[in-house]
Amino acid sequence: MDLKNQNPRSHQRFSKRYSRNHKGEKPSNSWSEISDAIEDESSNDSEGSVEIDPCILNNELSIFVGTWNVAGRSPVGSLAVDLDDWLNLKNTAADIYVLGFQEIVPLKALNVIGTEDQAVATNWNLLIGKSLNHQYGFPWLTPMLNSISGDNYNYMETAPSSERRMSCSSHTGTPVKAAWDKTQNDNVKEDIKYTLVASKKMVGVFISVWIKKELLRKYCISDVKVSSVACGIMGYLGNKGSVAVSMLIEGNSFCFVAAHLASGEKKGDEGRRNYQAMEIFRRTCFPRTPKDDNYPHPLTILGHDRIFWFGDLNYRLYLEDHFARQLIRKQDWKALQEYDQLRKEQEGGVFEGWKEGSIEFPPTYKYSNSNRYIGSFPSKSGEKPRTPAWCDRILWYGKGVKQLHYFRSESKFSDHRPVSALFSTQIEIRSSRTGLVEWNNIHPMPSEPVVPGNHVEEIRRS
Repeated sequence: MDLKNQNPRSHQRFSKRYSRNHKGEKPSNSWSEISDAIEDESSNDSEGSVEIDPCILNNELSIFVGTWNVAGRSPVGSLAVDLDDWLNLKNTAADIYVLGFQEIVPLKALNVIGTEDQAVATNWNLLIGKSLNHQYGFPWLTPMLNSISGDNYNYMETAPSSERRMSCSSHTGTPVKAAWDKTQNDNVKEDIKYTLVASKKMVGVFISVWIKKELLRKYCISDVKVSSVACGIMGYLGNKGSVAVSMLIEGNSFCFVAAHLASGEKKGDEGRRNYQAMEIFRRTCFPRTPKDDNYPHPLTILGHDRIFWFGDLNYRLYLEDHFARQLIRKQDWKALQEYDQLRKEQEGGVFEGWKEGSIEFPPTYKYSNSNRYIGSFPSKSGEKPRTPAWCDRILWYGKGVKQLHYFRSESKFSDHRPVSALFSTQIEIRSSRTGLVEWNNIHPMPSEPVVPGNHVEEIRRS
């Protein structure tokens, strides 16, 4: 089914897709997911499937999701302290880190309509990898700076085949070089605790997904795919839009959507944000191919079991500036949330049925290069007043997800404060008699352009 040729539905029709979630059920049979259901029925008898014991085990995973609008600033070495604080490395060690950024490049015309420059994304990945791995005693930059070529990419071998659970990879699977270069010291491999499994940039929107190395031994992680939707200027330029990552963990489907929606606090601006969100739902697609594994892979965002939507969503407050600032001074977050535009959309709009943790921190936008909001002193020259708002948000949808923490960090790197959430989710594992399911016929990834200085190539849409 070609999703791009579907007629858009009305706002009411679109919202009804989510109403089933009140009982924790995953929406089904929506217009964009009909092909999922049809193909899923036929996939049960696909060739090469593995006969397994019906015993189902439940394992728990921790997922860290973060979002940060960095206001067009490039990553620098001094940012490492702020990044460590945002990732909360001293207090948590999640199994999966999913980081979404907005405006990693300035949103000027040349960046919006010109050729994508991957150097900035590479630099962010270098810095993130260093933050996640430096505490284990080895400079992580060394293997990253060795450029690679060729078309044989897969997970690196981290244990003998008799001891590890084989990680599956489709042709769009995780782009980690097989076994790395033989010249690398074995101690280097063992000191790498987190591996980059997906990375995608569209103008200023950027997503980076990291998984703990031991999970690659333990679980079958497969069909890592990406999709980007540009819905900014004229509805098709990438100054606004989303990048999304889809993957299967033991057949449990996950989708991570990093988005940057329309700005503005004038009356009606929220309508543009809602429209762009609907376009992202409608146009995001993860096509299947014959090389996918034996689990049916969802085609759409809502076809997944667990979905995380995060970013600079830009929803503001239905409240005059001076009243908003009064509530902020009182730290009355509950009263302030009654005027939050996104909460209204969760109650009966485009995000109906989506969940968000209790917000117990100040609005994240818009700051000067200090701890004060823009417009706190209207007499200050050059400052355009902005009503503070929770622009940076993290939502989730699906069963079996529990939010453990929801907080913001205090970096003054940009005019937004970074936001983080820690989740716990259970995945179902079908065990064989030996307790492991070995998957054969793993297809190597095809050759694609490699970003110089990075051991991870860009995952592209099928």
